[in-house]
Amino acid sequence: MADLSEYRFTESHEWVHVESGVATVGISDHAQSELGDVIFIELPVVGAVLKAGDRFGTIESVKAASDLYAPVGGTVTGVNDQLADAPERVNADPYGEGWMIRLNHVDDNAALLDEAGYRAVGGS
Repeated sequence: MADLSEYRFTESHEWVHVESGVATVGISDHAQSELGDVIFIELPVVGAVLKAGDRFGTIESVKAASDLYAPVGGTVTGVNDQLADAPERVNADPYGEGWMIRLNHVDDNAALLDEAGYRAVGGS
C-alpha cells in the first residue's frame, strides 16, 4: 500500500499528490473498488486549464460511469496515455500506475482532506 500521508483527497474520491510544484491526480482505492472493473477513461488534453472542482474527465466501469473532478487547479502538463489501452491500471494500482493527470499546481483547494479526514467521511 502506498504511503498516503502526503496525499490529499476530495469527498468525491479523487486524490492529489503535490511534489516540486507538480500535482499528480487520480482516484482513490475506495473509488476504484466501488466502481469495479474500469473499462474506459476520458481525460483532458495537455494544455487544458482547470480550476479546483472542474470536471476533467469521465471514468466508466462495468457498473457505472462517473465524472472526474480536479482537486486543485492548474494547467494539465501530462496525461497517463497508458490508461487508454489499459484502464484496468486504475484498479490494480490507483496511487501509482493508475494516476490520471498532472498539473502545474497553481490553485489550492481548502476543502481537501488528509488521509484520516478522508477515512472519516467513508473513504479508504
